[in-house]
Amino acid sequence: MRLDKYLKVSRLIKRRTLANEACSRGRIFVNGRVAKPGHELKENDIIEMTLSSNPIKVKVVSLKEHVRKEEAGEMYKII
Repeated sequence: MRLDKYLKVSRLIKRRTLANEACSRGRIFVNGRVAKPGHELKENDIIEMTLSSNPIKVKVVSLKEHVRKEEAGEMYKII
């Protein structure tokens, strides 16, 4: 699954266009490397985000195309 789509589906970022911009500006890292919006994610990847002043580090638990709001938090684990 593409990184920008995962960030939107998991509700880590509200909209896909915002996720795309954050990736393009180099604010999102996957496994310690700057990631582009089209980066293909796999389970157990580590995503580090520096949005505003809050750094967030999460581990990808599952990749699903469509998720309800209540289940979105189950797609990742905060480290």
